[in-house]
Amino acid sequence: VQLQASGGGLVQAGGSLTLSCAASGRTFSNYYMGWFRQAPGKEREFVAAISRYGATTYYADSVKGRFTISRDNAKNTVYLQMNSLNPEDTAVYYCAANVLSSRRPGDYDYWGQGTLVTVSS
Repeated sequence: VQLQASGGGLVQAGGSLTLSCAASGRTFSNYYMGWFRQAPGKEREFVAAISRYGATTYYADSVKGRFTISRDNAKNTVYLQMNSLNPEDTAVYYCAANVLSSRRPGDYDYWGQGTLVTVSS
């Protein structure tokens, strides 16, 4: 499956952004979808994931209550709504697809190219 992430940009602290990830090539609903991020000099970390039909969602503690992951299988797209952003959220955000639920980047088979989110203080 091919993934194309978009929606990143520059936002002030306290602001909001919505990332999108469009999938193509295979049956989208066969895959758990995840969002990860990687800040400069840091390892890639789990942000959120969603089950195949959206019934179950998972969040890192650092974003719980501020970020919301959702998906629209008719549009082959997964979203990450990010609210109350702070400078620590600055990173390149990646979407990824996997046939099983996981929080580990190494378990994901397919990755988008990443979209940069910069939060200014």
